[in-house]
Amino acid sequence: MTSLAIGALSAQTGVKSPTIRYYEEIGLLPSPPRTDGNRRIYSVETVRRLKFIRHARELGFEVEAIRQLLALADDPQGSCAPADGIALAHLRDIDSRIDRLTALRDEVRRMVSECAHGPIGACKVIEVLADHTECLHDHH
Repeated sequence: MTSLAIGALSAQTGVKSPTIRYYEEIGLLPSPPRTDGNRRIYSVETVRRLKFIRHARELGFEVEAIRQLLALADDPQGSCAPADGIALAHLRDIDSRIDRLTALRDEVRRMVSECAHGPIGACKVIEVLADHTECLHDHH
């Protein structure tokens, strides 16, 4: 079995050493064995698991969802349905954030386009920021 020091693991996965230690601390990565000098040594399997975690984080999955997905991945004969459910819930969250960001963009665009660029007393940006009832949407 090939073993890696934390620096080599970091280099292979693009995950910084403090983040690797954090993932160990919260249980996403198992605690690695240590050398007689108390240095962590990681297996090739840890590389695969850490790449999984990194990619899931890049896709915006929260830590708890990643924990659940890792547990599912550890049982290759299990049903894919729970993983689909986690991904669908994440997709709904993404869609909701996109909707809120779109409303936010529209509101800021409107504020800027309706501004006469005259004195600050007639500035639409200041007016809308001072009075939420001037907004197009209740929530953004």
